[in-house]
Amino acid sequence: MNRWFWPGREDRVRLPAGLALALLAALGGGGRWGEAQTRVERNVVYAVVNGVPLALDLYFPDRGTPPLPVAMYVHGGAWMQGDKSEGARLTDVPELLGRGYLVVSVNYRLAPAARWPAQIEDVKAAVRFLRASAERFGLDPERIGAWGSSAGGHLVAMLGVADASAGFDGSGGNTGVSSRVRAVADLFGPTDLTQPGVATSSAVLALLGPAPTTAALAAASPVTYVTPDDPPFLILHGDQDTAVPLSQSVILHEALLAAGVPATLVVVRNAGHGFKPVGGNPQPSREELSRMIADFFDGTVKPVSPRGTLRRRLDRRP
Repeated sequence: MNRWFWPGREDRVRLPAGLALALLAALGGGGRWGEAQTRVERNVVYAVVNGVPLALDLYFPDRGTPPLPVAMYVHGGAWMQGDKSEGARLTDVPELLGRGYLVVSVNYRLAPAARWPAQIEDVKAAVRFLRASAERFGLDPERIGAWGSSAGGHLVAMLGVADASAGFDGSGGNTGVSSRVRAVADLFGPTDLTQPGVATSSAVLALLGPAPTTAALAAASPVTYVTPDDPPFLILHGDQDTAVPLSQSVILHEALLAAGVPATLVVVRNAGHGFKPVGGNPQPSREELSRMIADFFDGTVKPVSPRGTLRRRLDRRP
């Protein structure tokens, strides 16, 4: 593992070998999105659960040849609000489209009307739908990555670490299809709901119901499911975040490294929740973070594997 330090900061940023140079090059420029029109398919229903249609939007790049790599975004909103048209997606999509990704943004059932595990069941159903619809949308079913912010960061982290044995793949259709992804970018998402302050937050209580047990909190925590066969992670978090403590990302990062999973933690200076400025300009900037996410996917999602190689890995069970 390389270590990468932001000037004037002692928080370590650990990168897989070779990725540091790629990210540093990206910070110097490049990878900008052109002005061409983007084809969008909105409100595509990927599942109907208990009579509720669940939809996603697809943004097609103006470059690249099918089958296209996929970057799927999951919005935040404390699991209680938000929409696929909002969030970090608005900043990151142009960079990803410019690099030839088919970008997908998904909705999921919201708390408290829908309690956990409805949210992760929906996100997993969206991945299965995409994989089952590969020919329809011209996407590569073996090259799917996911990123999300806040509650969405929690859900994509769970998507990365919880395989079919966790029991979250039983609804939403296409149940014989894998919901595993090739890489995860988690932006300031909660990862261990058992921690003091997090366990009793209004958002967690809305998600799990009043007075959740420690076992219920652990079952909804990504850190519980970490195993050595998890995909690579990029974790981004502001050092001044008071909504989701930085320690939440540190906990997941350390668990992934302990399991031997490639994991990078970038601590953003002068940044609160959502990377909002606190006490100065965030470093790295939001634009630089978008390029980091795209570079991370370029190194983990975009490469083409021999047909069937990734499928065998995706279908492995611990």
